[in-house]
Amino acid sequence: MAFVRYLAVLPFLGILLGVPLLNRVEPLILGMPLILAWIVLWIILTSVIMAIVYLCDPANREGGR
Repeated sequence: MAFVRYLAVLPFLGILLGVPLLNRVEPLILGMPLILAWIVLWIILTSVIMAIVYLCDPANREGGR
């Protein structure tokens, strides 16, 4: 269960550490500046990661109350 906690920290670290490092306009990715594309990527990845955390939680495997 410890790996799930580390997995939940990834979006926080991705935005916290990535934004200062990638703060530039060029290159454009799908017409967006690099920083905006990075943030959009982490929003999508956060949804996927939180779905994995939800599925790995033992309280959700029991089928309710």
